[in-house]
Amino acid sequence: MTKPIRWGILGAAKFAREHMAPAIHAAKGAELAAIATSSPEKAAPFRAFAPGLKTHASYDALLADATIDAVYIPLPNHLHVEWTLKALAAGKHVLTEKPICLRADEIAKIIAARDASGLLAAEAYMIVHHPQWHRARELVQSGAIGSLTHVDGVFSYDNRSDPGNIRNKADTGGGGIYDIGVYTYGSARFVTGAEPESLSCVMRQENGVDVWAQVTGLMAGPLGRYTYSAITSMRLHNRQEMTFHGDKGVIRLTAPFNPNVFAEAQLELRQGMSVTTERWPGVNHYVLQVENFGDSIRGGTPYACPLEFTYGTAAMIDMAFANASVISLA
Repeated sequence: MTKPIRWGILGAAKFAREHMAPAIHAAKGAELAAIATSSPEKAAPFRAFAPGLKTHASYDALLADATIDAVYIPLPNHLHVEWTLKALAAGKHVLTEKPICLRADEIAKIIAARDASGLLAAEAYMIVHHPQWHRARELVQSGAIGSLTHVDGVFSYDNRSDPGNIRNKADTGGGGIYDIGVYTYGSARFVTGAEPESLSCVMRQENGVDVWAQVTGLMAGPLGRYTYSAITSMRLHNRQEMTFHGDKGVIRLTAPFNPNVFAEAQLELRQGMSVTTERWPGVNHYVLQVENFGDSIRGGTPYACPLEFTYGTAAMIDMAFANASVISLA
């Protein structure tokens, strides 16, 4: 029997408690073995489903634990690069929450550390582990919708009632683009293989972070050139959707980023008067992410979201900020 990969988590973040820790616990070939938190009370909900969980009082103590093979890092955004590098230096494989960095050029240091260590380091970009995205890529790249002309997306939620949330704070790397732009930008890149040729952005800010932003641009890649538009917001009603529009059809993903939470994962394909819908009820992309990460560690299976892919999305985010105009919607 293959020995399970023993995971540790740096910090008792709400997202880790609700999604990634249960996913690690449920994944084949993985064991949730340790958490680093100075608060036993914060560790208690994790221990409720993983009774043998070891608690370390500091992040450094967990990284020094020789029984831990891999770490998951759900810390605030501005700490991601620092602790990813520390985890690699400690000899751990590392899966870091998105965005793994706040500037694309920071990824070079992580790639260098990854290559020098021979370990796996990746951003926790879970959506590319969901079959709906592989199906979308297959359909678009096989010509099911003809010549791709336009891609648009939206991802929004409203957290104005929680001003203390790290997403609402500039000093922790907050803002809607860092939090959810990685999905609207990166998913288009994943499906089409294209990169931005030009990009403009308008945004509204509060307390130094973008709370609404729209990017528009021209993408170019192996499928040719297409126009692109995406809206991200932390001040609008919950909505998410991605659409790929060709001259012979349209693909629409109705729960592209939070399937099972927002709605059931569905892919709608329109060709002429024909509409077909594919569904993936109950698929947990967090579990698949952990299992695929483990497969890459054990057997060298190519990882769906290597750091080189992550660099492209980070560069697109950099471009959005560099070309942004701040406006008022009042």
